[in-house]
Amino acid sequence: MIDAVLARIDADLDPSLERLMELLRIPSISTDPAYAEHCDAAADWLVEDLKSIGFDASKRPTPGHPMVVAHHDGDGPHILFYGHYDVQPVDPLNLWHRDPFDPAIEDTPNGKVIRGRGTADDKGQLMTFIEACRAWKAEHGTLPCKISVFLEGEEESGSPSLIPFMKDNAEELTADIAMICDTGLFDENTPAIMTQLRGMLSGELTITGPDRDLHSGMYGGPAMNPARVLARIIAALHDDEGRVTVPGFYDGVPEVPTQIKQQWEALGFDADGFLGAVSLSEPAGEKAFSPLEQIWSRPTCEVNGLNAGYTGEGFKTVLPSIASAKISFRLVGTQDPHAISASFTKMVNDMLPPDCTAEWTDHGANPASIMSIDHPAFEAARTALSQEWPNPAAFTGGGGSIPIAGHFKTVLGMDALLIGFGKDDDGLHSPNEKYDLSSFHKGMRSWARVLNEVRGL
Repeated sequence: MIDAVLARIDADLDPSLERLMELLRIPSISTDPAYAEHCDAAADWLVEDLKSIGFDASKRPTPGHPMVVAHHDGDGPHILFYGHYDVQPVDPLNLWHRDPFDPAIEDTPNGKVIRGRGTADDKGQLMTFIEACRAWKAEHGTLPCKISVFLEGEEESGSPSLIPFMKDNAEELTADIAMICDTGLFDENTPAIMTQLRGMLSGELTITGPDRDLHSGMYGGPAMNPARVLARIIAALHDDEGRVTVPGFYDGVPEVPTQIKQQWEALGFDADGFLGAVSLSEPAGEKAFSPLEQIWSRPTCEVNGLNAGYTGEGFKTVLPSIASAKISFRLVGTQDPHAISASFTKMVNDMLPPDCTAEWTDHGANPASIMSIDHPAFEAARTALSQEWPNPAAFTGGGGSIPIAGHFKTVLGMDALLIGFGKDDDGLHSPNEKYDLSSFHKGMRSWARVLNEVRGL
């Protein structure tokens, strides 16, 4: 059964590419209201394409950009597939080598790529799944199981409509398991199923001292300098072993299961090459953990920006009235972002000298996402991916955050399989974004194999 589907995917690669090109030509930038009609057009395009495969598909309004929801009956487990059709802005346009919404196949030293905005994030990825369904339907007249498709138009602009829509339509959207195609390969020959994603607490800390900037000759010495206070707080956030010192920070941080750690070790991650690629040589995180563990399974605290006093050309001898820092915490396990925010705020206030005040402005607080690999679909998918790629698939972690995975768990009570075929050099959110032709082709074949393995569960 699966061989015929794979052969159909191979034979129909050119028509599949043309459909992808049509979708890529729609400039569905969700952050800019000027492109609202194009987001609408992308949703309409996807509705019609899903209908052509036999899905009962519709565009659903939200206060922002519309959702696309589609259903196809079938036997076996019920799968909900998620992707997003909106894309990032293209600025700076002058750094693009071609019109970002005039996609094309290009030859590169590493093989053929599909060049254009949205190729890897996420139109190319979501179409790998839709095309796999198309091939199944063409060969067998039906799909291998019951499948629902849920496509969002606001992922690149913070997903303001997502959770309310999921809550309002929870019964319709709930399935046995979700599948998300917005991640990547471990390397060009090794597929990955992401089973844990770090959460995020971010905000801005502002220290205020005197009621105005002061002349450093007149006030230097007796006047408290907020920049000094901020520097002392930042320096106190880590100990000599690289551990974060916020009280209670490590509450809820789990140990990595032995079988997962063994898979990670077998990947042969090149820590020296990873750091060397950005002109670094020494890991700076917790000394007791490998760089891969630091990225995937350990929490962090980082300073993302600093501002105090005069920062223009030349020199101005002032003591600043205000000093600020943008600080983010990447979270794992069951760490509570709200509890950490409160503990961090107390730590800062306890360190303040007289005549200074502190304000912490939250910019977001999302817990980590951990998938239960006990669900049989996880091992079935790992088997399927291992059949398609040169190296066996591995359960991996993710250093970043994909909030939808956590929302599926907390709102709909489902675990999610995060399977993607992007590569580190795809240039997500950057000029000249690309998606390897091999990622698109083998991505379709991979999803067909995954569906084949899970249909009997």
